[in-house]
Amino acid sequence: MKQNRRKFIETTASATAAIMFASMATFADSKTSKENMNKNFELKLLATNWGFEGSLDSYCDKVKKAGYDGIEIWWPMEKKGQDELFTALKKYSLEVGFLCGAQQSNYNEHLQFFKQMTDAAATNNIQKPLYINCHSGRDYFSYEENIVFIDHTMQLSKKTGIPIYHETHRSRMLFAAPVAKQYMQKIPELRITFDVSHWCNVSETLLQDQPETLALATERADHIHARIGHPEGPQVNDPRAPEWETALNAHLAWWDEIVSRKKKAGERLTILTEFGPADYMPTMPYTRQPLADQWGINVYMMNLLRKRYAS
Repeated sequence: MKQNRRKFIETTASATAAIMFASMATFADSKTSKENMNKNFELKLLATNWGFEGSLDSYCDKVKKAGYDGIEIWWPMEKKGQDELFTALKKYSLEVGFLCGAQQSNYNEHLQFFKQMTDAAATNNIQKPLYINCHSGRDYFSYEENIVFIDHTMQLSKKTGIPIYHETHRSRMLFAAPVAKQYMQKIPELRITFDVSHWCNVSETLLQDQPETLALATERADHIHARIGHPEGPQVNDPRAPEWETALNAHLAWWDEIVSRKKKAGERLTILTEFGPADYMPTMPYTRQPLADQWGINVYMMNLLRKRYAS
């Protein structure tokens, strides 16, 4: 009897998951409709320099030739780095989104550096960024401590007119879907960078049991980090491989919802293709050779998303 009951539960669960993912895949296979699309909708596709080993100039040259609109890069705190960045952006006519965050484990030191970095990025008088994306707080800071980061960025955004987002990233304050839900429910003005791959990894699911949180997150998302995660990791080895079709379609379905909202509202949407190098990229044992080509995957994702979402 116990064996039959266990078999029934497993069969039912498998059937439910199959139906859910089949429905999700059907939704993901269809592009977002152009009906009711506001003509002011704008799509910007950005490249990451994460894992690129050449100079900033050669990186921007490669980005431009690949067909990206711009780059997302950590705000350089030193003037030499700023000058190098602004020169390359101007030379290759690229737009930019700045990454900001802090690493200090001490709360006061962490907050002070975060404020210093975001203030500098937002008030530079050379190039206004498309947005600022924040690695905000830490997962071990209290709720009361973490909301100070949000309060600061909301005031800074109002002052400068620059959109500032908080990324759904492991180790940061929005590291898990149920934790992020609390912040989104309590702070209606909170806008996020939707890097849902982290939530899949933390929850060890494709989040099929948290639809309310995902609905709330897609409403609050203004920027997407387009990396495909799965229940056991934040990055599949190659999204083109057939074994990752379910994970790919799940992410596309979430992104479709965000794009649909932006098209109807006539707002800008920025997307970063963010497949990373080792050790995000799985590697061969002993040699640590990547299992796939990071740059090639990111360009593939850029072309897929432009074809899928461009007006």
